Amino acid sequence: MNSSATHALAEALIARASVTPDDAGCQQLIADRLRPLGFQCETLPAGPDGNTVHNLWALRSGAAGADSPVFAFAGHTDVVPPGPSTSWHSEPFVPTLRDGRLYGRGAADMKSSLAAMVVAIEQFLAATPNPRAAIALLLTSDEEGPALNGTVHVCDVLRARGQRLDWCVVGEPTSGARFGDTVKNGRRGSLSARLTVRGVQGHVAYPQLARNPIHTLAPALAELVAERWDDGNAHFPPTTWQVSNIRAGTGATNVIPGEVEVDFNFRYSTESTPEQLQSRVRAVLDSHALDYRLDWTLSGEPFLTAPGALLGALGDAIEAETGLRPQLSTSGGTSDGRFIARLCPQVVEFGPSNASIHKVDESIALAELDPLAAIYRRTLEVLVA
Repeated sequence: MNSSATHALAEALIARASVTPDDAGCQQLIADRLRPLGFQCETLPAGPDGNTVHNLWALRSGAAGADSPVFAFAGHTDVVPPGPSTSWHSEPFVPTLRDGRLYGRGAADMKSSLAAMVVAIEQFLAATPNPRAAIALLLTSDEEGPALNGTVHVCDVLRARGQRLDWCVVGEPTSGARFGDTVKNGRRGSLSARLTVRGVQGHVAYPQLARNPIHTLAPALAELVAERWDDGNAHFPPTTWQVSNIRAGTGATNVIPGEVEVDFNFRYSTESTPEQLQSRVRAVLDSHALDYRLDWTLSGEPFLTAPGALLGALGDAIEAETGLRPQLSTSGGTSDGRFIARLCPQVVEFGPSNASIHKVDESIALAELDPLAAIYRRTLEVLVA
């Protein structure tokens, strides 16, 4: 079969083994497509050695120059490790067609979205060579990893320059049961902590000479599990608290441990603040007279884009291509949208079906590729032309 422009570029990107933080030439490939269209393409590397993470900022000015509004696409060229290739039905970095689907690591998350963005820009500018608004593309190779030197770094640079962003579409795979059924118009915040509760190590046969920190923690842990942190609101579900790891002991079966470590995470709504959640956790622990230490990590604050120009244009484009009016959602994990929202008032996420992301035999339906590019192009036509 003859592949479309979106299909061909998606395959070229999937063929590059860009496991975090390696970009494997993906951003160069995209920059080479954008420069002939009038984009100024700038690399903004970052990381412990200064260039571990590859970042690309590409900008094409609008007709009004510095006063032009700016529409940005954003995404990541890095992918999660594929695991043993023997677990896959085809090599993870050899794009493969099978039963109407394109297989390969990154097919859904999110190299097909990146291909659709580039093709949408090309098609739009071919029809509208002098649009009123500027168009930008922000890419990183550090989204699937620590996310310390990627989009957050680029946003810091742009903020320091006074660069405006008016609308941003992040190409995360948001579709669920059907392509086009969901747009993410926000994300919950993420607040994690490591709790260390200290006791007194000893022999299990002489508990009167020791103090078991697991035992002393257990009632407080039960109280934290049962706590209702907030009720959420019209846009966000209630805040959740989950334990991810518990570690204690020496490995011996006859030793009472001297301390226990618990890792936990809040996914929180706009009804709570990090300070409020931290205070309430401390209050519970203090009420049980525990000897403890808490080390907190705030990895993302919640953001929300209310219905407006961007959601309207994107929703109309999705409906025109799929017949569906997408539902708005703030579910799921964090995304780089949390960083972009600090300097852009309207940030949304939309992309292909997410059923196979991070899995063995990750894939995308071929039938989604051209409509995805068309949806992005239609959105440009409304906001940028």
